[in-house]
Amino acid sequence: MVDVLDNKRAATRFRILVQIAERQPAVSQGEIAEEVGVTSQAISEYIRELVDDGLVEKEGRSRYRVTPEGVDWLFRTADDVRRFADHVTGDVLGAMSEDAYVATADIEEGETVSLFLEDGLLHAEPGGEGPATGIATTDAEAGTDVGVTSFEGVMELEPGSVTVLQVPSIRTGGSRAIESETVATACTDADRVAATGVEAVVACRRAEIEPDVTFAVGDVAADAAEHGLEVTVVATTDAVGRVTDALRDADVAYEVLEG
Repeated sequence: MVDVLDNKRAATRFRILVQIAERQPAVSQGEIAEEVGVTSQAISEYIRELVDDGLVEKEGRSRYRVTPEGVDWLFRTADDVRRFADHVTGDVLGAMSEDAYVATADIEEGETVSLFLEDGLLHAEPGGEGPATGIATTDAEAGTDVGVTSFEGVMELEPGSVTVLQVPSIRTGGSRAIESETVATACTDADRVAATGVEAVVACRRAEIEPDVTFAVGDVAADAAEHGLEVTVVATTDAVGRVTDALRDADVAYEVLEG
């Protein structure tokens, strides 16, 4: 287990260092003691140890600052805690939770089902021969939703990617400045097409393509790619940055094409 969760002293040390980072450089040991739930004397001892270990430096009376080494330690420890939390929520609690899947055939409650992702949606089919399985919690007819729990194995998922096609703004020609064939070609193999900006929506319609999404395009495209879909975003030049920011934040692969 992560040290700060397994060791009370390590946990207190972590919390105190976080408090110093939040309050620096003027640090009230009394306020930290109240926040952490230990005595002011104990806080003083902890801070002295943090200074000795090079994680905190003293700048004067009641003035402390977390050192670069202290920042690195906080990052590493926080990352360890995050990974442990992900394990608990994803692996432990996830196996105990119940999710909805699309039944590919008639399924009976209590039946073992194989789980897979198709067209961005979770599917369940009778039989437990796949790499990921679960137990149906409801009866379901083919094509309807079925509850599944007691997950085992790993569901195979190949992440999708996003292609962003730029459309000139109205100031530089708008939808008229991009060939309809260019738009059609960019959207041909896409599982989903999104458009943001009036010029981009009109460019799609001129190419006889009706976008699936025209709002919150960056977030939607990122979510779709994470579910294994290939997405084309047709975006007015002014909106491209907002789209790519959302894709970078989600760590989704993308490329930007000039219109």
